[in-house]
Amino acid sequence: MTVAAEQKSFFHPDVLSDPFAFYQAMIPSQPVYHDAASGLYLVLSHKLVSEATARTDEFSNNFQAVLSGARSEDPQVKAILEDGWPQVDTLLTADPPVHTRFRKLVNLAFSAPRVNKLEAHIREIARDLIDIMLARDDIDFVRDFAIPLPIRMISEQLGLTHEDAGTIKRWTDAFVDRLGGMVPLERELQCAREVVEFQHAIKAQMDLRRASPTDDLLSDLVHAQVDGERPLDDGELLSIVQQLLVAGNETTTATLAEGIILLARNPDELAKAKADPKIIPNMIEEMLRLASASSGIWRVMKQDAELGGVTLPRGAMVMMRYAAANRDPEKYADPDAFIADRANARTHLAFGRGIHMCVGNMLSRKEMTVAFEELLPRISAITLTDEAAIAYHPNMMLRGPSSVPVRFGLAS
Repeated sequence: MTVAAEQKSFFHPDVLSDPFAFYQAMIPSQPVYHDAASGLYLVLSHKLVSEATARTDEFSNNFQAVLSGARSEDPQVKAILEDGWPQVDTLLTADPPVHTRFRKLVNLAFSAPRVNKLEAHIREIARDLIDIMLARDDIDFVRDFAIPLPIRMISEQLGLTHEDAGTIKRWTDAFVDRLGGMVPLERELQCAREVVEFQHAIKAQMDLRRASPTDDLLSDLVHAQVDGERPLDDGELLSIVQQLLVAGNETTTATLAEGIILLARNPDELAKAKADPKIIPNMIEEMLRLASASSGIWRVMKQDAELGGVTLPRGAMVMMRYAAANRDPEKYADPDAFIADRANARTHLAFGRGIHMCVGNMLSRKEMTVAFEELLPRISAITLTDEAAIAYHPNMMLRGPSSVPVRFGLAS
């Protein structure tokens, strides 16, 4: 990162694409950073991000309306969205007590028994994809494995088996772009059309499950009730499923892709994991720490408050920068290094912390652990065949490589 890029704004595309020099420079001196160009605040250190995420009375998650701003009121955007269902604040963009109700209902569907029940099927999908991938001459790990594994899992759980991976990826890209708030009007209009298409597809599946329950995540959500609470209505379900579809593939895809890059660039760590597969779950935590696919999440200040010696005014937009916290030198020795058996890797904030910790974190961890448990015994080496093709598109909230061309040496 150049000084010029820093002076433009942290949210300049060049800085968002490669933010690590910025983190190294700012965490020790300005762990609560005021971005003068945008007027926004960043919380960078592990300690202060952890503290702020616990202060829900001051740091509000109800940021959707503030972040959308005038663009959501554009007549062309509104006209498209009127053919669907209104966006409802449920999990990511809701505060207690509203968030509490939704979280209790969704937790039923993401219970440990359900995730463990899925392991055999995850392993079956992973093996099939690995067989196909290793038979190719031109392997792109993102295209051939990191995208299809989580998409096949979450789509099956949401009744979308008739949709191809490209359609589901197109929908999730639209959700991410809208929430990221960095797209021009033309893309915003396209995203709105994608959202409405998605809503109608899911609504049809919800209706089928109301009439006849099935053994999947969507059916669990449709029929979920806790302590006499009413079931979720259509708008609430669609909002939750939209968030789960993003969380169920975008972050897992990005971490799998980053993980293969880390192993390729650190052959000693690859050898370590191959020699002792028991460390693979911990290696996944280290990959999550370094990848931090959910790079940051917004909060809106409900009132004036102090954090790390900085006064944050009421109404200010504040980003909890998980990717920075996960490389805080006060928390992690040699923070940019990939160490598969790092002792405190699991203390990362890649899934957030507190009441808004990612509800699908167990499923994501399971998919990634199974993926590398199945892949590593089949290979002897990983070579990145085109470093220039490994690009990171600027996004305020998510980060991951769009392409990772590789060559695998096959185990004897």
